[in-house]
Amino acid sequence: MVNSSQIDRHPWNTDFKWVNKTGPFCRLSEEQADQFNRDGFIVLENVFSDEELAPVIEATDELEARTDSFLSGMDNGRASIAEKGAITFSLFAVQFSQAARSFAAHPVFAELCHDLVGPNARLYHDQAVYKKPEKPRRFPWHQDNGYTFVMPQQYLTCWVALTDATIDNGCPQVARGLHHQGTLLHRYVDPLGWEIFEDHPDVVTAPVGKGGMVVFSSLSPHLTGPNTTDSVRKAYILQYAPDGAEVLQGDPSQGPPLRRNLANDSRRQFPVLVNGVPVSPDPLP
Repeated sequence: MVNSSQIDRHPWNTDFKWVNKTGPFCRLSEEQADQFNRDGFIVLENVFSDEELAPVIEATDELEARTDSFLSGMDNGRASIAEKGAITFSLFAVQFSQAARSFAAHPVFAELCHDLVGPNARLYHDQAVYKKPEKPRRFPWHQDNGYTFVMPQQYLTCWVALTDATIDNGCPQVARGLHHQGTLLHRYVDPLGWEIFEDHPDVVTAPVGKGGMVVFSSLSPHLTGPNTTDSVRKAYILQYAPDGAEVLQGDPSQGPPLRRNLANDSRRQFPVLVNGVPVSPDPLP
């Protein structure tokens, strides 16, 4: 068990200061915004209907089937932190599916960007994460900004439940309040992935029904538990960053970043909010 005084900051996290989000808000209530600022996450139930999710699930199922086929050809069915029968990560559905592309610009996300990112926001990353029942295991405590260091560090993750996410099948759990420190030091734990700590005393479990989502900061440490059911737990994760955000590259253990790349790949990192006005992405060719 650890406390916040025992956790080191990431070497590139030298001058971070958390900025509370203040109104007026489009989507959130004052109470929800206060919880997000204080705890680093909120749960929104019943956001999307089955009809809205159906084409998205069709797209992510198709993409995940390709991922699963790829893993079948790898040694031990593994590639990095993905493993057949355990957990798969299927990237960039918006590059292949018009349904996913349109969903990423849904008014709900534009409103959340208005409330929690700013007047100019882009889709930064999207991936379908399917947690399989054959090899139940946790996905370790991490921050999203601990995998790829983005500046500004404070961006937004929307964890959309494509099936009911329960304690038994691996719903998110969040360590409250640590987002105020910025990006923390992670260590790699094979085969699970990057980890900050094994456990923490101030953890909240965030089950959410199909069509709901957990909205948390890129700086909120979170994990998902093992899937001990007999069904696949499906989630579609969309992340939004301020326009002008940069991805830092290099080895943090060796010194400052070597490169800074703008997160503006037009194929997948398209604007969803420009000067406070929602915009739709260009259709796929």
